Amino acid sequence: MKRDSRLSGVLHVLLHMAELDRPVTSEILAKAMTTNPVVIRRIMAGLRDQGYVRSDKGHGGGWSLACDLSRVTLRDVYDALGRPSLLAVGNRTESPGCLVEQAVNAALGQAFDEAEALLLSRLGDVTLAMLSADFHARLVARGGSHDLETVHAT
Repeated sequence: MKRDSRLSGVLHVLLHMAELDRPVTSEILAKAMTTNPVVIRRIMAGLRDQGYVRSDKGHGGGWSLACDLSRVTLRDVYDALGRPSLLAVGNRTESPGCLVEQAVNAALGQAFDEAEALLLSRLGDVTLAMLSADFHARLVARGGSHDLETVHAT
């Protein structure tokens, strides 16, 4: 089963955006996520609807942050993405006629629900500011600089 990496990708570009003092285009963000600018615009539109980003049109326009990083959690971003599936595993059939499969589904279903609740709780504990602080600590440790347009150059 293919993993849904939108949350990871969006967090990635949001942190890059936090480092910039200017709007960044969908094309540049698409390079960072190795995707199409149309995909970026679709994802960013959902974040804009929640007030996390804004878009400016015209020359010098693009996407920029519209939120305080310390007030937005990973759970908030996950919710803004439409709550994609967290687990790549699931029951073979949702409404089986077989009693054995019903027993399997009951056991797995409870475990899946508990795992999802724990993960959502942890996502709610981490803010974008915390991720940004971790990035800055890594940047200082490496002694490098940050430039979105060259760090993802192929």
